[in-house]
Amino acid sequence: MVDFPIYLITDRQQLTNGHTLFSACEAALRGGVRIIQLREKDLSAAELFPVAQDLRQLTRRYNARLLINDRIDIALACAADGVHLGGHSLPTDTARTLLGPDKLIGVSTHSLAEIDNATRLGADFVTFGPVYATPSKAAFGAPQGLEKLRAACTTSSLPVYALGGIKTTNHAEVLASGATGIALISGILAQSDPKAAARNFCLTSS
Repeated sequence: MVDFPIYLITDRQQLTNGHTLFSACEAALRGGVRIIQLREKDLSAAELFPVAQDLRQLTRRYNARLLINDRIDIALACAADGVHLGGHSLPTDTARTLLGPDKLIGVSTHSLAEIDNATRLGADFVTFGPVYATPSKAAFGAPQGLEKLRAACTTSSLPVYALGGIKTTNHAEVLASGATGIALISGILAQSDPKAAARNFCLTSS
């Protein structure tokens, strides 16, 4: 069930204030986050698997869910709740066959056509962006903006999570555009107090 207002995506390169990935994620969970996507693309399978195992144990303690970016094998091996797929991942319908009907599948999208394709192939939700300029999504070109986000939310039959450059100062207008919720990296993990940052976003999303 897609019922989370905040979708936290990891990037250990953005951690501050002496946090480890584990401690920052735990702080975010204490602040109210209930789903984490493990997205550390530079790690090999051998390096990623123990991180996934640790986060699987952590998220269970907080009754939260864990998705693994792209790596279906890692998701299955650590009993994650699902995967998040990008443009270079296996097709969504293939991932569904491998994972089964009960796992969550999120898909990164940057256009209405990509949302339509994710819907047709059986995704549970999509992220859409970047809504605002953000270094982590610079490769995808100019920001989509609120108008395109509004069109995506209006036409999609799937829950749409806005992604890219979202802060407490623009959070309200993103939700007003029809987004189911927001996907965040730096808005929580790059903050000196991830717990307080998470709580702030969770409170304003309720």
